[in-house]
Amino acid sequence: METILIKALQLLCCLSLLVVLHEGGHFGFAKLFRVRVEKFYMFFNPYFHLFSTRDKWFTRLFPHFAKNQTEYGIGWVPLGGYVKIAGMVDESMDTEQMKQPAKPDEFRSQKVWKRFFIMVGGVLMNLVTALVIYSAVMLTWGRDYLPMRSVEQGFQFNEHAQQLGFRDKDIILKVDDKEIPEWSTAIYRKLSNAQRVTVLRQGEEVVIELTEKLNMLKMLQEEPPFISFYMPAVIDSVLPGSAIGKAGAVKGSRLMAVNGREITTWGDFDRAMQPRSDVLSMPDCTHEDSVALRQLDVVFASPDGARVDSVCLTLDEHYMLGILRTMPYSFYETQHQDYNLLTCIPAGLEKGWSTLTGYVSDLKYVASADGAKSVGSFITIGNIFPSAWDWQQFWSLTAFISIILAVMNILPIPGLDGGHILLLFVEAVTGRQPSDKVMEWIERIGMFILIALMLLAFSNDIRNFILPLFF
Repeated sequence: METILIKALQLLCCLSLLVVLHEGGHFGFAKLFRVRVEKFYMFFNPYFHLFSTRDKWFTRLFPHFAKNQTEYGIGWVPLGGYVKIAGMVDESMDTEQMKQPAKPDEFRSQKVWKRFFIMVGGVLMNLVTALVIYSAVMLTWGRDYLPMRSVEQGFQFNEHAQQLGFRDKDIILKVDDKEIPEWSTAIYRKLSNAQRVTVLRQGEEVVIELTEKLNMLKMLQEEPPFISFYMPAVIDSVLPGSAIGKAGAVKGSRLMAVNGREITTWGDFDRAMQPRSDVLSMPDCTHEDSVALRQLDVVFASPDGARVDSVCLTLDEHYMLGILRTMPYSFYETQHQDYNLLTCIPAGLEKGWSTLTGYVSDLKYVASADGAKSVGSFITIGNIFPSAWDWQQFWSLTAFISIILAVMNILPIPGLDGGHILLLFVEAVTGRQPSDKVMEWIERIGMFILIALMLLAFSNDIRNFILPLFF
């Protein structure tokens, strides 16, 4: 329960900050062009609010706010926020105002280029926020990274990868002749766009010509993994109360065999456990089958290798052994790089740009069946935060989510900023502004699309996170 609360608090803080900044981008350009802003709310306020500068008690204390044309407030539904700009058809669907003659300080009375900047202001603010945060993270903590050539034992590849020409202990050096200086999960994206890969194999560089176009989503879903570190199966920690812990396994113990299958690396362990997952995923898997699969014969050695134990264990209800693996960042020698005020800015820009281009590149998978299943809502986003509060992780993830918000909002979907911007481009070309009635229907269509996407995301989260808790 504590873990859920910590993740939820991080998500709330992150989204509150980013939404206020996003709406502040619209607000700032509107004020710059002297366009009237009627409301600026953090969180939504259907029927009532928690705070408003229009509240009687507040205007008595601060009379000058009663004359302010903008109402600032805090709603009670912590799912976002909004600005209400006069003379604009938005999610508020305030059609009565649009029936009145246009006033000079309204959005609809402004030139196209001014309306463009007002609409793009939120996206620009999210991008600037991400770049500033990435630069600040570099300045404050620097960064740790794992050079590819430091992965001395190389990588382990599954059957699919080996069919393409990869071999266990290969070290990936180049993708399409572009050097890969350090390890990151972005290697999956690079491989999905590659035609050839250069690896270091037994001290010699070998070029692998890929004979098929790889799909990043399918690579990430493969079990055992398409690529994993070739690391000895040494236990980093044992979860309290787990069966293997009760059997005597401790930190530093090494797995030797599972169900009679010899284990040398964690990749071997994944291969040994895979048949169980295959059987459990079959539609004809019975309760008796699932109970039988919870039985596991394990051989492990003590940290000093002096004692070897062979035990029959009963896995928990989630079929987990109750151990955590030694991580590559603790097994291999990593490098640390510090930054100063001059160097952190280009480093932050580079990080932000690579994150942005990578995320945009990955959007092509959303239209696929597997991509639709990966769409998630607040539960998915909240789950990426660590279970213990870590400021470096929090700010890094906040920058990443800020880029996601920027990209999603610029998509040409009715109701989003990108939809409004697309209509402004049409108006600039044709010289005609869509009628208020057309704008209202476009807004309704956009709301329908967004609600459908939200339902898809929530259903995915229920399937991936809620149902496994009960079944």
